[in-house]
Amino acid sequence: MAKKNKLKKELGLFEVFTISTGAMFSSGFFLLPGLASQYTGPSVFVAYLVSGFLILPSMFSIAEISTALPRSGGAYFFLDRSLGPMIGTIGGLGTYFALMFKTAFAIIGIGAYAAIFWDVPIKTIAIMATLFFMVLNLVGAKKTTGLQNFFVSFLIIVLGAFIFDGLYNIFFSDRIDIPKANEHFTPFFTNGFEGVIVTAGFVFVSYLGLTQIASVAEEIKNPERNIPLGMLLSLIVTGLIYFLGVFVMVSIIEPAKFATDLAPAATAVKKMFVWMPGNLGAYLMTGAAMAAFASTGNAGLLSSSRYPFAMGRDKLFPPMFSKVGKKGTPVAAVLLTTGFILLFILLLSEKGIAKLASTFQLLIFLFINFSVIVFRKSNIESYDPGYKSPLYPFMQIAGIIISIVLIAYMGWMAILFTAAIVLLGVLWYRYYARVRVKREGAIFHWFALLGKYQYAELESEFMTIIKEKGLRQGDPFDETIIRSRITFSEKKTNFNELLNYVSGIFSEEMHVRKEDLVNDFLTASAIEPALVIPRVSILFAKKEGIDRPSLHIVIAKEEISKPVEKNGISSDDFIRVFFFLVNPAKEPRQQLRMLSRLVDIIERSNFVDEMMELKSHREIKEYLMHNERYITIHLLPGTVQSNMVGKQLKEIKWPSEVLVAMVERGSATFAPNGNTRLLENDVLTVIGEPKSISQLYDQYLQV
Repeated sequence: MAKKNKLKKELGLFEVFTISTGAMFSSGFFLLPGLASQYTGPSVFVAYLVSGFLILPSMFSIAEISTALPRSGGAYFFLDRSLGPMIGTIGGLGTYFALMFKTAFAIIGIGAYAAIFWDVPIKTIAIMATLFFMVLNLVGAKKTTGLQNFFVSFLIIVLGAFIFDGLYNIFFSDRIDIPKANEHFTPFFTNGFEGVIVTAGFVFVSYLGLTQIASVAEEIKNPERNIPLGMLLSLIVTGLIYFLGVFVMVSIIEPAKFATDLAPAATAVKKMFVWMPGNLGAYLMTGAAMAAFASTGNAGLLSSSRYPFAMGRDKLFPPMFSKVGKKGTPVAAVLLTTGFILLFILLLSEKGIAKLASTFQLLIFLFINFSVIVFRKSNIESYDPGYKSPLYPFMQIAGIIISIVLIAYMGWMAILFTAAIVLLGVLWYRYYARVRVKREGAIFHWFALLGKYQYAELESEFMTIIKEKGLRQGDPFDETIIRSRITFSEKKTNFNELLNYVSGIFSEEMHVRKEDLVNDFLTASAIEPALVIPRVSILFAKKEGIDRPSLHIVIAKEEISKPVEKNGISSDDFIRVFFFLVNPAKEPRQQLRMLSRLVDIIERSNFVDEMMELKSHREIKEYLMHNERYITIHLLPGTVQSNMVGKQLKEIKWPSEVLVAMVERGSATFAPNGNTRLLENDVLTVIGEPKSISQLYDQYLQV
């Protein structure tokens, strides 16, 4: 992917948590509880808990796909690559507008609460807030989320105090009349079980922000850990605050008043926080409400702007929207999104628009759950999620059913709105995108009858994503490099002779048939385009009965002609460096990650020329491992490290999580053990965790 079209990885676990959490807190806590109680009465706080469980299938599905395909655009990218570009276009445009509607109304909420303190037009404040968020988004995602972190932290502190104070007053003080408060819970279910389900659907919108993090997945560091963990933590914290906070409101506010109260949290706080001077408690709650609306607005602008960016990169939108500015942000996409949000703020006033947008989001959840099934059934090996949804496929089937049921409860207006968005997406795809896009989704890899329509480059694209994600913890790449066999081919030879020679060595080591290895090395695969690099050849095989990867590297002093066929045209590549990798058949995705790491190394500038200059096995292996996880220590006389000379490895105190992987002694290189006694001029190659390697650097090599 071109550098100008790539976003910086700046977001960690806390940012994932605050984006997801901030996107969920606004009307869900500060507006909806009273209105929702009309459907089920005091059991409304139970409905919030039920609603949190209803979003679990979609959360698990999005977490899985996000760790496999951490790309900007979230739902759009997932649907495009699973169900094809037409569904992707519908999903992208629909989710884009749905997010912008919600963002616009959240920002209007800032103006509404600001008007409590100052005599200012609500929409003027909303416009100023939008422009402020726009500037932050143009500066960079890290700075955008810096403000988000503040908003969410402040919000959780205030709401935590609200819940603690409320529960204390209800159960441990005489400030609230307990018998009277108990009357608020009778009858508990005013409309029975159906009322709870209807209410859960009504407040479901409160949790929809949870999945917005998927749209910025490309900017998240270590996405395989941070996305699922951040989303789960966000759901737990938000669900508890909703459940306990609404329970406090039900306990304190008269039922008749609660059902029509548009600011129930503010009403409740008037009977609490009496230990604070004046109206400070009310001011704090109002400040928390503004922080909630601001965090939703800020997170909404950040995540929604990634949709035109991702669609522009895929040619479903004009390419100008895929450009990244000097600050590493999609400038045109941010400006377009800001313009739409300002337009909605100025022109729209109907509160029901959030409900309409939520209906479309439910349709997207239905497609997302189905997409997980498609990806799993497609058998695309380079679909390699770091997190897998539990209880597959029952979790996804439940998610599909939940979406259908909740859409039915949203009413005809919401369903018609969703149909209109679908029609817009179809028209945009037919008259703008179809002539520009030639790919198909993973669904064509699933159905054998449609196999002739498989999009061969999908495997290659997913391979590129694997390369960007890097190795997974536990992948034995460094160990494989250390154990690798290296051959310097001094005389001119042909490819077939080399292939038979290397396959013969593997055959003896692994006790497998040489002919089978030759055939495997020669078999082309769908990821082949991702492995094409000038003057380098990567050949790979998978075998049953072996328990670890094995690598053979060949450095050819004279170029070796290798036959290759591209697009039906036969030609020759002239190779100087060969990599032959054999992996256990039970670990196909590990092989892809190993191959992707090799490609990452080979793509270094002047790779072949630098490899040709290296003279020893140790130098080659260290060059291939070169990163923050290894260090070389030369036992030279008169140095700090010379105190190791004459000692066995097990007698030396090493930092935790390091391993002396190689010792070079003269012209020989070998893997040591604990009894190996070190000699003067030995060169030690040590691998381990970055912190431990840094300790060794400071101890032995820092001048």
